[in-house]
Amino acid sequence: MKTTLKTWLLVMLAVAPMAGQLAVSHAPAAIAKPGNELVMREPAGKPVARVNGTVLSDRDLLREMYAIFPYARQHNGGFPKAMEADIRAGALKMLVFEELVYQDAHRRGLAVPPAKMERAVAEFRQQFKNPEAYREFMKVECNNSQKVMRARIERSLLIDQLLDLEVKNRAGVSVEQAKAYFDKNPDQFRVPETFTIQTISIMPPEKATSAQLKEVRKRAEDALNQAKTTKDYEQFGMLAEKISEDDYRVMMGDRHAVDRAKLPPEVLQAVQSLQPGQISGLVAIESGYTIIRLNAHSPAGMRKFTEVKDGLRKQLKQQKSEQLRSALDQRLRTRAKVEEL
Repeated sequence: MKTTLKTWLLVMLAVAPMAGQLAVSHAPAAIAKPGNELVMREPAGKPVARVNGTVLSDRDLLREMYAIFPYARQHNGGFPKAMEADIRAGALKMLVFEELVYQDAHRRGLAVPPAKMERAVAEFRQQFKNPEAYREFMKVECNNSQKVMRARIERSLLIDQLLDLEVKNRAGVSVEQAKAYFDKNPDQFRVPETFTIQTISIMPPEKATSAQLKEVRKRAEDALNQAKTTKDYEQFGMLAEKISEDDYRVMMGDRHAVDRAKLPPEVLQAVQSLQPGQISGLVAIESGYTIIRLNAHSPAGMRKFTEVKDGLRKQLKQQKSEQLRSALDQRLRTRAKVEEL
């Protein structure tokens, strides 16, 4: 679940130390030419939504877009062209949701304890690399106003506080609940039969002539003779890096555990005849040849609850959190006036 205060601090701090990117409005506008991979925006304070009369601007929206896609900072503020519309839509939805939560926190009379507020302000200042970065941030983002800065931090803390009440504190999943889910959904915890293999492949060129195919066969036989002299994973892997012609050569030929259902029939037939540590003969594939070392064979079965317990509880908690957030969003919207501009 997103922590609003931390997200605001991190997004702001991420752009603050970068010249020209403290606020994108201080960066030169970039025109997205046809074929460009990045789309850059220059916010000018234009309204993008109104929530119960409160106006949210494109500057607010850009912060949320950076929170969703922080890698844009590495591209001078640009977003991938194919993803920009979805990133914007998701950011706008989150922006409106947070404003609804903030307004609801006020309606409920929630307040930030003074000590917590002072800790948050101190944490905020400590994250700047130097005083100049802090001063520049305050100038661009807060109009040199401590009051504005504190108001933003307080807003984030109130949002977090209400989300703790409505989501975090209600999203816990006990061991018993996780076990009940495990027992009710056995198919999700079945593991397929897998073969952990390394390969060395010798492949022909496209549209190979008969002479070239004979040459490929000769090189494959030579590779097999070398492979048969290897004693372990490391030696086979080093040979794969040296002579293999498939994409896995850069990983010592290691294809890790492969589901039985994803193995070509000829490869499956070969590995089924091997014991861990053994090496196959030449296996014909796509006019070429591969040599297989079997490192492990795991039969199909069921994972034990003790193996999946922690990950399952985390997964179920995440699902429950998303459901609670969605339900909260719907409740708040039913009694609110939200306009996307």
